[in-house]
Amino acid sequence: SDALTDLRMHLKLERSLSDRTVEAYLRDVSKLKAYAESQKPPLKPTDVRLEDLQAFITTTAKAGSKATSQARYLSALRVFYRSLLREKSIGHDPTELLESPRLARKLPVFLTLEEINGMIAAIDMSQPLAHRDKAMIEALYSCGLRVSELCGLRRSWLHFGEGFIRVVGKGDKERLVPIGPMAMECIRQYLEHERVHLPHRPKAEDIVFLNARGGQLSRMAVFNLVKRLAVAAGVRKTISPHTFRHSFATHLVEGGADLRALQEILFFNDTSTTEIYTHLDREYLRSNILQFHPRAQKGRT
Repeated sequence: SDALTDLRMHLKLERSLSDRTVEAYLRDVSKLKAYAESQKPPLKPTDVRLEDLQAFITTTAKAGSKATSQARYLSALRVFYRSLLREKSIGHDPTELLESPRLARKLPVFLTLEEINGMIAAIDMSQPLAHRDKAMIEALYSCGLRVSELCGLRRSWLHFGEGFIRVVGKGDKERLVPIGPMAMECIRQYLEHERVHLPHRPKAEDIVFLNARGGQLSRMAVFNLVKRLAVAAGVRKTISPHTFRHSFATHLVEGGADLRALQEILFFNDTSTTEIYTHLDREYLRSNILQFHPRAQKGRT
């Protein structure tokens, strides 16, 4: 419809959102459209009222959509109705009093160092591209990369002499991330022993991690590798490549790292993500004080 076309243009041109985010917003608005049309009598999006929107969110929740998905629906609906208001297609914004679901701030699943080492040990180094797989797991854990950042990493962004790599994250935001000696060595081994023998695809010449055909590795390939290694290492947690990012952050906070420094390295887009680690930081500080402060220890004078 015209309204969706206008929304797409607004999100891309004025909000400068990535294609993936734009498509996610449009999908969410399309779900509302389908819901409105299924009502008796059918509703047009411009006829939808606050109680209709609340009923839509409740329906998605009962259908099993996660609280995070519901929060994204709300965000998409607000953007959509504000754009209709700007275009004067509606007289008032029905999302104004729409309430967000209360998101439970769970600590994300993370791996212990033993589990990570077990997964790396599960890589059969006699197999083709085993050095690549090991280098990818090390980079995910040592640098706290998102899977899209790992797949898009370029050779020209590896500044091993300075101990940094350049990373392009969400919204094409660039940052410099420190890289440790172990991850550097694993990437070097892969570049020298495996990557040199791979075919050269024109568009992937500068990409670090390639598939067997010499093309850029897909996010799904990394996802499947992580799942496979977890099974082989007997890790029973439900994990994905992102689990290494959480593990990186958790282990740093537990080791006493400064949260501001962590935010700088990981570049959290969402402040609620930082809150997860603030909670972890508070717990760490509390246990430290109870352990070391002279007034916190029973039976001592």
